[in-house]
Amino acid sequence: MPTYDYYCDANGRTVEVSHHINESIGSWGELCEQAGIGSGETPADAPVRRLISGGAVVSRASLSNPEPACGSGACCPSGVCGFPK
Repeated sequence: MPTYDYYCDANGRTVEVSHHINESIGSWGELCEQAGIGSGETPADAPVRRLISGGAVVSRASLSNPEPACGSGACCPSGVCGFPK
């Protein structure tokens, strides 16, 4: 399920939630319910807006030709990279 950031002008908070792409959240109360958090002193009907966030772009080439862990093309002789020899 995709993750979205919503911002509430009434309290200045940004909250991250996961929901289906065809769902939308329009109020602070709906956002709090979806996120499983308390609404605090902010009115439940306070409007929220979904923020535009940059998604991670994964190219097909990077999936089929992963970069080696180290510049040497193999594991680090010292094991510093965290991969076993």
